Amino acid sequence: MRTRTRQDLANAIYERVGLSRAESSEMVELTLKLVADELVKGESVKLSTFGTLSVIKKRERMGRNPKSGVPAKITARRILTFRPSRQLKKSVAARPVVETH
Repeated sequence: MRTRTRQDLANAIYERVGLSRAESSEMVELTLKLVADELVKGESVKLSTFGTLSVIKKRERMGRNPKSGVPAKITARRILTFRPSRQLKKSVAARPVVETH
C-alpha cells in the first residue's frame, strides 16, 4: 500500500479524461482549494457517494497529561471531521483484507 498524492490524482485525470497534465494538475489544486476554503468558513462539504467533511466546535475542557497525570486545560478549538458515505463504507468493507508486514 502507498499513499496517493495530488500528483497521482492529476495523473489519473490526465489519463482518464484527456486533459493536459497542466490542466489536470490545476483541476486538482482548484478542487482542493475550494473544499478547504469552505471548511475554513465553517461550512460542510458533502461529496455524494464519498462522504462529508465538517468542522466541529469543541468547548474548553479539563483534560489530563497522559504521561504525568497532571490536569491541564484544553482550549476551545475547531476540528475537522470526515464522515464516509454508506456507499464508500460498503465498498471498503467488501475489499478483501491484504496482510502487510
